Amino acid sequence: MRRLLIAGQDEVRTALSRLRLAETTMTTFERRAVLTGLAAFGVTSAAGCASAPGGRMSSDARSTVWTFDNLASVGGNPVRVEGAPTLIDSPYGKAVRFDGVDDALFIDNHPLAGAQTFTFEALFRPDGGAFEQRWLHLQADDAAGSEGQPTGTPGTRFLFEIRVVEQQWYLDAFVKGPGYSQTLIAEDKRFPVGRWHHVAQTYDGRMYRSYVDGVLQAEAAIAFQPQGPGRASVGCRLNRVNYFNGAVREARFTPRALGPAEFTRLLTR
Repeated sequence: MRRLLIAGQDEVRTALSRLRLAETTMTTFERRAVLTGLAAFGVTSAAGCASAPGGRMSSDARSTVWTFDNLASVGGNPVRVEGAPTLIDSPYGKAVRFDGVDDALFIDNHPLAGAQTFTFEALFRPDGGAFEQRWLHLQADDAAGSEGQPTGTPGTRFLFEIRVVEQQWYLDAFVKGPGYSQTLIAEDKRFPVGRWHHVAQTYDGRMYRSYVDGVLQAEAAIAFQPQGPGRASVGCRLNRVNYFNGAVREARFTPRALGPAEFTRLLTR
């Protein structure tokens, strides 16, 4: 019996190693096969691995996950709804659909407040529409507003934005605070609208980077400083401009820089 247990443990270690090291090149079928093998030994997930079909984002002990599967609360935070966003079915579970006109969610929480390094991820589906769309906004609450601006005007913040050109879009990631202001944008890296994608922005203590589906889009060195507590908006900028036409399923916030192999992964269906 002891020999069987040892053999089983060796198989689990081998499977975990394969999933972690080869995850970026494995096919969906191969991932599922390895996960099935792990389940046989009572292992349901591996840190930093892809989520199972229809499942949540990969887990990290220090990550905050917001799942947009209802209109009442997100991540334990009450949600204020404006316009008429709706719940839709997605390959990953329920998601919130925004009309690009006046739909938005507002949340009194800044999940990356205090982070010295970070990874900010999301699963979303852009559906075309206006050229400029700012769809996920985290902002620190500065008593008098940043740079002398009144409270409620975008100041110290993180932003996920897109730019839409005909039936394609490209990512615009942005971060701003005391002593830093950086846009990451690659106009030549475009993707078709109407499809689900994973996006991320990270900071490792020196380099600020943006990704689409685990592929680097742009990077720059910045002198990032932690942001304070604040608020968030989904579906538009906090000051209610540049509304988003599309859907959002989930966001994950981690106070350390993850590599692409550790990101939430969209599984091909």
